[in-house]
Amino acid sequence: MPSFVVDGGQILQGTIRPAGNKNAALPAIAAALLTQDEVVLENVPRIRDVETLLQLLESLGAEVAWKGPNEVTVAAGGVEMARPSPELAERIRASILVAGPLLARLGWVDLGLPGGDVIGRRRLDTHFLGLEALGGVRGSGGGFTMRTGGLKGKNIFLDEPSVTGTENVVMAAVLARGRTVIRNAAAEPHVQDLCRLLNRMGAQIQGTGTHILEIEGVKELHGASFRLGVDHIETGSFMGLAAVTRSEITVEDAPLEHLDSTLLGFGRLGLECSVDGTSLVVHGDRELVVKEDAFGHIPKIDDGPWPAFPADLTSIALVTATQCRGTVLIHEKMFESRMYFTDKLVGMGAQIILCDPHRAVVVGPTGLRGSVLESPDIRAGMAMLIAALGAEGESRIKNIGQIERGYQHIDARLRALGARIRRLAD
Repeated sequence: MPSFVVDGGQILQGTIRPAGNKNAALPAIAAALLTQDEVVLENVPRIRDVETLLQLLESLGAEVAWKGPNEVTVAAGGVEMARPSPELAERIRASILVAGPLLARLGWVDLGLPGGDVIGRRRLDTHFLGLEALGGVRGSGGGFTMRTGGLKGKNIFLDEPSVTGTENVVMAAVLARGRTVIRNAAAEPHVQDLCRLLNRMGAQIQGTGTHILEIEGVKELHGASFRLGVDHIETGSFMGLAAVTRSEITVEDAPLEHLDSTLLGFGRLGLECSVDGTSLVVHGDRELVVKEDAFGHIPKIDDGPWPAFPADLTSIALVTATQCRGTVLIHEKMFESRMYFTDKLVGMGAQIILCDPHRAVVVGPTGLRGSVLESPDIRAGMAMLIAALGAEGESRIKNIGQIERGYQHIDARLRALGARIRRLAD
């Protein structure tokens, strides 16, 4: 496996543009299974998870073609079977997103258990609950197997606002007979993008951006062209990068409408940002002081369903806190294994108390020193890369395939800011 070698302690400067939203690209690709016509997607990040999902669709009989650096077309007219490659399915969590479209269009799906980041238990119960409510019948065995004699609209209350669970139920409901109401639905920007794409394909979805979605089923969908939104998680990652490296970085064409909770969370760490047109200027070169809560209480950064602080940014916030004067509690509520990478930061010199699988107390600032690291998942991997860029001395990060599952050409883009990072083959 390749690795990154990082010579840390460099001040970065310049402009960086976030890629298209990874978590919007994956359900959008899956949605192409709902029609026999061609679907054209623009601003698609060229990352491993996207490539793997496209290969999975090809294994079903779809035709896939890249028409430009970030434009892909998917034609699923030739898809007549609903049993994807198990080997491809277990590579990524996003393989679960083909369940709803295949069940709706073909009446069955036989999918091996999805893979993805090892960040704790990742329930599939919400997917089963929603699809069964529409008329899916769960099969036996260890995979995701369902059949239906025809989906029918239903009032559904999801047991949790699961992003992929919501997306699967929405994609099935658009071809169900009658009206579906989904309450406690996820409302993240990528869910919004999916709903807009489906409406462009002929679906009738109301309530986009809210936690209640109303869907009138249609007989069929048609092809469409759609441009994906900018990745707000990557934007937040660059905010943490600027803070840890003591740099001023401009994030060009930032998704400003989706950054409220992110700006609030990093603002508690003392990070100042300003808006210049459509760009976000991150003033990481200023002193970072944790803002105490009222009456001197230790502040907390915790995640939650949208529009709360994104779970995918808690790892980035944690490494940022190591460089801020003061004490802060980072509370990751959703995944019980996401905080375990903190021992690597402690080995680099950070002062972190891991209270339990979900909570860590960070005391800063502390100087970080280079180390040998290994990326356990996409976001922790990016957090460790940021730590290495801010540390004194050389670091080597192994298993960088995890990082590259979510961040497009990240080493080249960081070098353009002045980072000393090189890629080594195994």
